[in-house]
Amino acid sequence: MYNIAIDGPAGAGKSTIAKQIAERKGYIYVDTGAMYRAMALFLLENHISPEEPEKISEKCQEADISIVYEKGEQIVLLNGRNVNGLIRTEEVGNMASASSVNGDVRKKLVELQQKLAKEADVVMDGRDIGTCVLPDADLKIYLTASSDVRAKRRYDELRAKGEECDITVIKRDIEERDDRDMHREISPLRQAEDALLVDSSDMTIEEVIDRIIGLCDKEGGRHGY
Repeated sequence: MYNIAIDGPAGAGKSTIAKQIAERKGYIYVDTGAMYRAMALFLLENHISPEEPEKISEKCQEADISIVYEKGEQIVLLNGRNVNGLIRTEEVGNMASASSVNGDVRKKLVELQQKLAKEADVVMDGRDIGTCVLPDADLKIYLTASSDVRAKRRYDELRAKGEECDITVIKRDIEERDDRDMHREISPLRQAEDALLVDSSDMTIEEVIDRIIGLCDKEGGRHGY
């Protein structure tokens, strides 16, 4: 099996890049962020707040989260229900960032992620893939971009959907999420020692994809693949 781990802060483009790399290489894309978002949605639907860690630990055991592919599309299932259209809101994203620091939540989801990686060639993105989830990944990438660039990307995305938004607020939220992710006690966001840094601030999506696939082919050659 060949595993690619892509880590980085919120808004760096990890999911977009990972999906296209998986498609081009014929690998399975494992969206760990979507899994955490599905857990966050489950907690919100059960009226649990980020300030209730004991309830989070208890309730998360009732969530069955899995990923399947139908006609090439990734479907995130929460207790058998397709929640693709519910997990990309700001509320769910903020809850995911808060609940992901819970050890019981992480343990449950990491076990599923590791199982997937043992069974197939995968591209997996998140905050701690190269450091904790797949420490033996064949290729590790730390994908980042400046907070200004990430805020502008998110602003453009929301405006394209017709949503009213304030780029100053978006940037502040991104920087606050960065701080939480980098300083959380369990599996903080950091660049693995053997991860290759890719800063996408001044790169197009195509340039980032080509760069990582080039690194993948180079590393694969070293391993005899």
